[in-house]
Amino acid sequence: MSRGYRVALLGNGIKPSLSPALHMAEARRLGLDYEYRTVDLSGRREVDLGAELQRLEDAGFDAANVTHPFKQAVLDHVADLSPVVRRLGSANLVLLGGGRRTAHNTDVTGFRAALEGFLGGRRSGDRFGGTVLQVGAGGAGLATASALLDLGFDPVVVHDVVPAAVEAMVDRFPGTLRGSGGSLDAWLPRADGVVHVTPVGMAEHPGVAFDVDRLGPGTWVAEVVYRPLETELLRRARARGLPTLDGGGMAVGQAVESLRLITGLEPDVDRMHAHFNQLVTEG
Repeated sequence: MSRGYRVALLGNGIKPSLSPALHMAEARRLGLDYEYRTVDLSGRREVDLGAELQRLEDAGFDAANVTHPFKQAVLDHVADLSPVVRRLGSANLVLLGGGRRTAHNTDVTGFRAALEGFLGGRRSGDRFGGTVLQVGAGGAGLATASALLDLGFDPVVVHDVVPAAVEAMVDRFPGTLRGSGGSLDAWLPRADGVVHVTPVGMAEHPGVAFDVDRLGPGTWVAEVVYRPLETELLRRARARGLPTLDGGGMAVGQAVESLRLITGLEPDVDRMHAHFNQLVTEG
């Protein structure tokens, strides 16, 4: 074995997370001694993220993945921001040690890699084109919207049941992102692709966020929910013969990029996808 790594996951309600098993299995295949521990902060009246990160550093941890609801608050406790984090104002990975903490966002690169692989044949030159409708303007939506803009989709239209969330996201990407004007049904038939970024479809939030039957033939649908891996949205889209990307793509993609940043080694993407599918099936 080469050098050891200690990594934590900070968040609320994270005990069912697949990240520990996914990270540790791939790290072992890379010949690493790798510990991944969850630190569930739910139930605490107050959370001092700075103190939590300091405890991890004092215990010799190399990094911390950060998830809901701390992806923005954690930026108050780091020294350096990656260019992506500066753009989004949100992070899901903090590299520790060396006297400085550096924040990264691997959700963006993870989703981008998954979508590129899914839509590879639709590329025109080095860019993708067409109208993409994003349904959801929450934290994960910042990452997916950034990836869509980077890939060249135009226009990228965002809809959310909370208009203020759409306004905040449009302000974050001035001149490149537009809101739906509150009219989801009007945009569904006009979209070449739809990215779903809300909790609807998760086991605890069953249902669908929009009417799949309003989509045009050939419209692709990408999902970020991965538990269950086949959401009702994807089931309905596949029943219509529409191309679909499940939420495992983003989940694995962000884990791949996190491992790369933490260790400096190159994970096997296909192997991690296979292991992820196995974990979902067993879970």
